[in-house]
Amino acid sequence: MARPKKVSMQDIADQLGISKNAVSLALSGKSGVSEQVRLIVRHKAEEMGYVPPGAAAKPEASSRNILLLVPERVVSHEDSEHFRFFHDMLWILEETVRAHGCSAVIVRIDRRMEERLELPSLYGELEHIGIILFGIIAKPYAHMVWETGVPLVMLDSYYRDMNCAAAVSANTEGAESVVRLLIERGHRKIGFIGPANLTTSHEERWFGYWRAMREAGLPIEERITLLEADDFDEVKNEQQIGAFLARLVATDALPTAFFCGNDRIALLLIRRLRAIGISVPEQIKVAGFDGLEQACAPDSGLYVTIRADKKRMCRSAVRLLLDGYGEKRHAVRWTTAGQLIPVSNEAGIDVRNFTV
Repeated sequence: MARPKKVSMQDIADQLGISKNAVSLALSGKSGVSEQVRLIVRHKAEEMGYVPPGAAAKPEASSRNILLLVPERVVSHEDSEHFRFFHDMLWILEETVRAHGCSAVIVRIDRRMEERLELPSLYGELEHIGIILFGIIAKPYAHMVWETGVPLVMLDSYYRDMNCAAAVSANTEGAESVVRLLIERGHRKIGFIGPANLTTSHEERWFGYWRAMREAGLPIEERITLLEADDFDEVKNEQQIGAFLARLVATDALPTAFFCGNDRIALLLIRRLRAIGISVPEQIKVAGFDGLEQACAPDSGLYVTIRADKKRMCRSAVRLLLDGYGEKRHAVRWTTAGQLIPVSNEAGIDVRNFTV
């Protein structure tokens, strides 16, 4: 059997349509290329299986630890669907870290630690080369970790006033693709539900909704948008959605479709709509984001969703950390495109990809 051809810098250059010198500068970390080009080159090099000359002679890096700080709410069994989503993503992250010759140390951050801004004991006891903050964690806590000066990358969330590297979904572009589809299907009165006050992901998805509506020349009615929530408590969220729907029904203001900031919210909305006798998706179309397993079931009532590319997000986070972006105080954002997935069995909806 022939030995596989070793990938060279020239191979990478040919794939990207740039010079071999630019590839060399990007991979060596030297100046002369932009940060964007550096990220693209390194991503392509990893994708092609490029091995730097002399890499085999380097000492094993298995003793290098990366702390994965995980807020308790993200892996709580109380929210079974999100538990499965984030549980899968966490193990993808752990496998990705090991594939790069490092050890992943998963550390749970409970509510008390988060509220009191307490670092886990392992932070001081275990030598580590960096931290990945996993999922949505309270802003003061994220700031506290960032200000310790440790190399840090955030995964699936970030804060605009933290110049921190982050790997996230292409939230704005994904939301736009969903809302455009609804508009293509003839909907002119489309509502939005998502706590834009709590996370940048929901804020960006709100912006994608806004951009698609404005592009189509459609009015954005404040009364059919629900943009704030006190927290992520499922019972409270459903109560707030129920009260919101009651106001719309009382004023005969229900839209023909809703775009929700994630599938969890979409499923809560569908439950409340059905509880008041409204057939979904027959009477009202509900769209979401994330691609949760339950939401993608044929009988869920969901019309369409964006399936997040969890594997690419995790790979991006690890690459950002190992490539040195976690120690730089730059707001580097590595966004990963998802896939638009039709859920209802209505004819004429095609699976389509969107890119960033």
